[in-house]
Amino acid sequence: MNKKTLKIRPYARLLTMLGDQLIKNEQIALIELIKNAYDADADWVKVSLENFGNNLEVLANSKIIIEDNGEGMSLNTIEKSWMNPATPIKFVKKGESKKTKKKKRIIQGEKGIGRFSMLKLGKKILITTRPENSDVEFEIDYDFSAYDNDFLTEKGEGKELFIDDLNIEVRTKKPAIIVDKEISVGYQPFNRGNHGTRIEISNLKGKWNEKKIENIYNDISKLESIFDIIFKKNKKNVFTVGIYTNGKRYSLKEDYIEKLSGLFDTKAVFKIYNGGYSSLKKEFTFLENGIPKSMKIDTPIFKKNRVFRDRFCILEKVEENIQAKCIGKYRTPECGDFSFNFIIFDFDKNAPAKYLLDDNDRQLIKQHRIYLYRDGIRVFPYGDPEDDWLKIDTYRGTISAGQFFSNDQVVGWIEISKAGNPKLKDKTNREGLIDEGDATQDFTTLIQSFLSYFRLHQFKQYQENNKDKIKQDIFKTEEVKRQYEEIKKHFRDNPIAINAINDLYKTYSIERKYLTQRVEATEDLASVGLSVETASHDLMLMLSKGILRIDDLMKDCMGGSITIDRIIEELQKLRGIFSFIETQMKDIQLLFRSSKQRRRNIRVDDILQKVIRIYKNTLTRAGIKLEIEKIGSPLIAKCTDAVLLQLFINLFDNSIFWLTDINIKEKIIIIKLDGNNRKLIFSDNGPGISKEDVPYIFEAFYTSKEEGRGLGLYIARQLLERIDYSIWLADIKADMILSGANFVVSFVKQGE
Repeated sequence: MNKKTLKIRPYARLLTMLGDQLIKNEQIALIELIKNAYDADADWVKVSLENFGNNLEVLANSKIIIEDNGEGMSLNTIEKSWMNPATPIKFVKKGESKKTKKKKRIIQGEKGIGRFSMLKLGKKILITTRPENSDVEFEIDYDFSAYDNDFLTEKGEGKELFIDDLNIEVRTKKPAIIVDKEISVGYQPFNRGNHGTRIEISNLKGKWNEKKIENIYNDISKLESIFDIIFKKNKKNVFTVGIYTNGKRYSLKEDYIEKLSGLFDTKAVFKIYNGGYSSLKKEFTFLENGIPKSMKIDTPIFKKNRVFRDRFCILEKVEENIQAKCIGKYRTPECGDFSFNFIIFDFDKNAPAKYLLDDNDRQLIKQHRIYLYRDGIRVFPYGDPEDDWLKIDTYRGTISAGQFFSNDQVVGWIEISKAGNPKLKDKTNREGLIDEGDATQDFTTLIQSFLSYFRLHQFKQYQENNKDKIKQDIFKTEEVKRQYEEIKKHFRDNPIAINAINDLYKTYSIERKYLTQRVEATEDLASVGLSVETASHDLMLMLSKGILRIDDLMKDCMGGSITIDRIIEELQKLRGIFSFIETQMKDIQLLFRSSKQRRRNIRVDDILQKVIRIYKNTLTRAGIKLEIEKIGSPLIAKCTDAVLLQLFINLFDNSIFWLTDINIKEKIIIIKLDGNNRKLIFSDNGPGISKEDVPYIFEAFYTSKEEGRGLGLYIARQLLERIDYSIWLADIKADMILSGANFVVSFVKQGE
């Protein structure tokens, strides 16, 4: 057997893949070169576009110069590291010290190919570098202008080019470029110093214009966190970047930082500061408008979030032919710890005056999204207005807009680190994080879930408070009546107008009464759908069984082998099936309006048993134990069957929902019927009602469920109040039977 050993020999066109094709645009290319200067412990970087046209068009002698006062490179470093693509020096160093020598910066680069971003800018590159305490400087001359754009062949020759065919000249000379002198960078002068690097790129590619420079300037100005400036954090390692075009310092008005800071202080509805996620505790901690808060991700209210559940829930089949479902086991996120801050605004044009934004405010806020910083340096392009790295806009379209903030109403910054988040890695093309394994998606899902929770709860409460305040203001001031009286005064000398106004007010009163009746009718019917939805699973199952038995019976009859006794036996089974269906339907029919007009004295337990029949199989599947406690004489309520059915259906539905995924040894619902005191207590050992939700649980359309309607408890209270009964969340120890939610229903009329 012949054996031959081969070596990998890349073609020279690999350079275009690592530089021109891999790097998206000139902005990313310049930022990569600036990051190299940052890793070299530079105090400053100066980017100069020289010999461009008046409109920044590229001319024959145009060039881009990037210079810094970093540590520079020795001849040994050039030969052993710089000239070897994918050098492991930073990667190895990252594993050892992780920081630069002098300024102790966390090293950003690690792949050793960021240098090829130069090829995105031009084909002729002259690098001058001088290490500290050296009496010489070195020139590295990349002149690729003789090759075609894809490095396939040398112009005029047909031979194929390999990387090792490319010759790079390195010259040693007396210092002439990197010497002590004053240099202006940005708004302040610096001493050039006797060490650093200068990169001159000519034979330029691409097109340049004012907008591109503006974008580059904005990106570079946000390389380090602008929020450190806003919150006046003292930074030890100041890193200044200046851009010059044809010798003139390029600048934009940077008062946007001051304006943005002002909006944070005066117009933000919610300021979530000093936030952090602990992977050990599985917990978020943060300040919500200055108030310390914490939230564990293994609480039911968080695990019920659809985005979180779909990502972390471990699915198991519980029965044959039933779709796999989550039964309370969740995978632990793998992303590690991170910190965060979010500023949330109200973009509604009817927002309270305190939070109302004008068009200029909105435009400024829209320029900033949620940024990601690794060890203080931005991960691009996260935070750009057009970037949706958290898929917020996607989820608003595919799941529900009401479950997520719009992408432009939240300004935020999240901080990770190489040490704390080793599995969160930058893409080779420097555009975000690698979607490798579970860590990156776990990370984004945690953020999505946190913001979704905040949108569904705190922000929704804020919105409901605003609506209630508007309604209350109109009600308290009797606004319509007041306006009616004002108009009458204005037209008091015009009998015809007064008659028309009086007719209009009468019409309004009639319409108001009609709409009130419509609302009551809607409330009366609201739980019908819920009860049908609950019962439909069992009804369909029994109907399917009935149809199968009929089919089998028909086959046996056609075969002539069945006896009369067997037919009677099968018919009895069928009667049992359809008797069950009839009972279920009769219970549901009690909810319809035709049954709601007859008030009578009803034993509460009789209606409770009907609802238990509806929920019997659901309780069994969820593993929930039900106990009924009776005290004294039978509990009697003077009302209709439908009122009690609605009440119990909503209470059962809520308890089952919150108990389904909770991971506890025993799930239980206890219902106490107290005939002596004419009240009942409905209690479970679920997660209970959070303090934030307590004031709102009986409000219309308020819900802690991700896909809830927010009408159940509201309608239950409305129906009871119409007949002078009441329901409330237990607020004294004597009424708190279990550790979860405890609802008290009183059948004592007001005044009795």
